[in-house]
Amino acid sequence: MSFPRYPIYKDSGVEWLGEVPEHWEVKRIGYYFTERREKVSDKDFPPLSVTKNGIVPQLETAAKSDDGDNRKRVCQDDFVINSRSDRKGSAGASNLDGSVSLICTVLRPQEHVYMPFVHHLLRCQAFQEEFYRNGKGIVADLWSTNYSEMRNIILGMPPLPEQNQIATFLDREIAKIDELVAEQRRLMELLKEKRQAVISHAVTKGLNPDAPMKPSCVEWLGEVPAHWRVMPIWIIASVVRGASPRPAGDPRYFGGSAAPWVTVGEITKDDAVYLTETEAFLTQEGAERSNLFPSGTLIYSNSGATLGVPKILQLDACANDGVVAFLALHNDVKTEFLYHYLDSITDCIRDKVKQGSGQPNLNTDIVKAFRFALPPLDEQDSIVGRITELSDHFGSLTTEAQRAIDLLQERRTALISAAVTGQIDVRALSQTKAMETVT
Repeated sequence: MSFPRYPIYKDSGVEWLGEVPEHWEVKRIGYYFTERREKVSDKDFPPLSVTKNGIVPQLETAAKSDDGDNRKRVCQDDFVINSRSDRKGSAGASNLDGSVSLICTVLRPQEHVYMPFVHHLLRCQAFQEEFYRNGKGIVADLWSTNYSEMRNIILGMPPLPEQNQIATFLDREIAKIDELVAEQRRLMELLKEKRQAVISHAVTKGLNPDAPMKPSCVEWLGEVPAHWRVMPIWIIASVVRGASPRPAGDPRYFGGSAAPWVTVGEITKDDAVYLTETEAFLTQEGAERSNLFPSGTLIYSNSGATLGVPKILQLDACANDGVVAFLALHNDVKTEFLYHYLDSITDCIRDKVKQGSGQPNLNTDIVKAFRFALPPLDEQDSIVGRITELSDHFGSLTTEAQRAIDLLQERRTALISAAVTGQIDVRALSQTKAMETVT
């Protein structure tokens, strides 16, 4: 839906705003806000986190400071923005009393300010770019914007009743867009679950629903086709652990160009079947202290919270000791079939190793003892082909859903910027239905 513009505009005199409605005030931030500089303790004023979603109680993942007595006070209806350029977008009007890190700037509103409107205005993309553009620092890609630099940024401010109308309009329209985004994300999760269920069924039950079945005597397999052979992995492959040169990070071993270096992070960073490149490399001496696995080798993460993830190498590479490789794979086993089987039991394996408080780990003996059901080779080919076909289908649907999310988020960003800078006139729409459909 297209929105009307205001009848008359004037030049704001600043590049980031451009033209604004004629009746809007054009003044510096320092006219509308003063800086709150009171230092407090987090014992008396609960710690808050400044996030891209606004101001929230301190997150569990937030970095904890030993100096809890040296924070900035925040009162309800203050606006807080993280001054560091690498935290762009972390800002919001606070609904809470508390304290924030000294790296944040806390603005106390004066008259003529409606904070729900300011929440949108000072978080919009155009203002954020202007805010960090005014910063200073000695590092090329990291700097801070202090209040002394911020206070002179020019704002276009509508009258208070109009600020209320714009905020009301945006709150309603953003809620609609966010719900559509949430629906697409739920769809993506359902597609992921469906894909996993289809793969799991294919590698444990086959493609023929009428095939006679037999007990596998393996908990996570249940019944399998009667003509499939149930066996431990050690029968069809040699399970070899990777090796990490010590000490880690030593330039004698790391940072060279002799051999690609596979870590657990490389294996678990995405859902791709094949690993085609690595970010890190070993020196020749480092490669000699590790294990080099040839292209085509099936590898598997065996330690940490992300254990149980397979990948197939498409390059010769060394791997660290959080990785095992399946070498000398029997000719009766298709690498991609074993990959999909291992991928289908990841959650089951993780549940089984969640014991005690130590680091989860699968040693080579445990991996060797994994039992699976092996179909004839021609049936493995059919199963892998079917999985590839279905994965492509689910992948296309997931890509479409992600594209819809991207478009919705672009519309959200554009709508906020247009409304808070006066590029569209939403006054007549603040109490009416403004958007029939977002696509």
